[in-house]
Formats: sequence, C-alpha cells, structure tokens
Amino acid sequence: MVKKKIILNILLAIFWTVLGTGTIVLLAAAIRIKDSKKCSGIEINIKAVSNNFFVDKADILKIITSNSDGEVKDNKVSSFDLKGIELELEKNIWIKKAQLFFDNNEKLQVNVTEREPIARVFSSYGTTFYVDKEVSMLPLSDKFSARLPIFTNFPSDKKVLLPSDSSLLKDIISISQAIQKDSFYMAMIEQIDITPQNTFEMLPKLGNAVIVVGDAKNIEKKLAKLRLFYKEIIVKAGWSKYSEINIQYNNQVVAKRKGVEDVRADSLRTLQLIQLIADNAKRLSEDSLQTIIQDNEKNSPNSNMIQQSIERDENSDSSQVVEPVSSEANVENKKSAFIVKQNLDKQKKTNKQLPKLVLKKQSL
Repeated sequence: MVKKKIILNILLAIFWTVLGTGTIVLLAAAIRIKDSKKCSGIEINIKAVSNNFFVDKADILKIITSNSDGEVKDNKVSSFDLKGIELELEKNIWIKKAQLFFDNNEKLQVNVTEREPIARVFSSYGTTFYVDKEVSMLPLSDKFSARLPIFTNFPSDKKVLLPSDSSLLKDIISISQAIQKDSFYMAMIEQIDITPQNTFEMLPKLGNAVIVVGDAKNIEKKLAKLRLFYKEIIVKAGWSKYSEINIQYNNQVVAKRKGVEDVRADSLRTLQLIQLIADNAKRLSEDSLQTIIQDNEKNSPNSNMIQQSIERDENSDSSQVVEPVSSEANVENKKSAFIVKQNLDKQKKTNKQLPKLVLKKQSL
C-alpha cells in the first residue's frame, strides 16, 4: 500500500514537470513566432477633454518613429521598446499618460491621455500659461486655444514656484472649476483679477461692478449668492446701479451703489470751496473799500461821500465782475467757483467816485 502511494506521487511529479516544461517551450515558441512577425500598422487614440486637442496624431507618430528602427509599419515587433517609447511620449508636457501594446493582429495600439487645462493665467510680468488639475503650468498651444476662465496679475513667472504661489494656483483651480460647472458663470464673468493680498475680484461682462470674492474658500456658496443677487436684484435695479458687489461674507451680499462715496466726497469739497470763496470775496471787498480815496483829515472813509457817489453814478462804467475760476480739478469735479475781480477804470481826478459792486454768477 505504501509502495503504491510512493509510485503515484512519483508519476504525478513527472506529469506536472513534463506539463510545465511543455508549457514553457510552447510559450517560448509563440514568443519567437510573434517576435519574428512584422508590425501590420499603428492606431493612435487620443483621449482629450471636450475634444480639445493640444497634441495631435502627427506629433505622437513623430515621437514613436524617432524611437524605432525606421518606419513603424513592416518593422519587426521585437524591435519596438514599448516601455521606452511610453516614457518618451510622456516627456511631452501635454501628454499625461501613454500606453502602447500590440494586438492579436500585430497592430501597434497607442493610447494617449492629454492633460486637461483648467484655467488660463496671466502673470504681472506679461507671461501667460495654462494650469491643470495637477497644478502643472502648461504652455500655450498653436493648435488650439481653450475657452477657460482668465486670471490676471499672477505674482510670478518662474517655473519653480514658491509655496505661496503654488497655494495660489490651487485656489485658481478651485475657482475655475466652480465657474465651469455652470454656463451662467462662464457667460457672465469676463476675468478674475488677483489682488496684492492674493484674494480675487471678478469683472463681469455686463455692467461695471467689481465682484469681491475674497479667498477661494466656499467658492461654490459664494457663486450661488452671486447668482441669486443677479436674479433678484440686478434684473430689477439695472446693470450699472452698483459699483461693487461683495460676496466674501457668510450668508450675505454687500452691494455698494455706484457713486455714493464720490457724491459724499464731492459734497464735502463743495462746502469747503464755498467757504473759501466767501472768505476771499469778503477780503477783496474790504480791500477795495480801503483803497478808495480817504478823508485827508481823519485818514478814514467818508460814509456820506460813498453814499452820494453810489447814488450819483448808477450808470458808471467802473464795475467788479465775478468770473469763474478755471482749474482742472474744479472742471473735473464740476464745481461752481467764483472770485471777485476788480476792474477799475481810470477815474476822473475831479470825480472822486467809488466803484460800484456788480456780482455776476457763472457756472463752470
């Protein structure tokens, strides 16, 4: 009984050994046969987002050909270093991943996944680039220009960014993705400016209001508030009523009417200007009276003489005319300003008459 078990085990061992060896031989033969076969062609598949192709089949074929022994077709399958070609393809900044293999018909299958740009960024130095989900800075392509949210005043044009700039790019990605989720925001927002404090302000395509966003936190909630404000307020009040719409605060939208602060500033300036004009007019009037021919004995004006002179010379040519003062500041602020200008004609030596004051108001 024991001998039979030993013999059975030996036979099983021999069987599996022969089977394994045969399998290896067959696989080696199949590989040799396959390697001896020639490539029947190439098929390139590019996976792009929204059919935005920043790299085309010609670019990919050029890289494959340059890393193969001659032309791809009719070349031996064994001559292709598929892994090496994949690495070369992925050196292209626009190619995120590449995968190559031969199918059962010896056709080379090439699957390429493009990088997806999320936003277009303009730096404060005049350079521009795209940025993708992986926070990679992508150059512009001469093949296609993507329609994406535009961000301006990025503080760096370096390839190696500071941690603060990398964090800012992540905020840009978050805001851009939130905007692209809704066609309303894409149609409404012209561009997003980056402030010196690394916060964000949006400029709409309609109206002149600046939309203060703040940082990128809770950006979807902020945009939802903005959408509600436009739906409930702007459509009724008009596109030009507000100069600023602030959505950075929780559960509220703070809107500033256009020109409110300017009107307040202009009113204060007007009051100051009127007071200054009044003081100048008073001073000039007093100076004019003091220069009139004075009493020789008391060295002081004679009130009777002044009264008689005014009554006698109603049609006198001597006058004082108030003329507007022209200055760029006052013209820009559209203020009315006046100064008394004394135009005294030559007086007859025998008349000893006083000039008559005539105030004429003119507006700038």
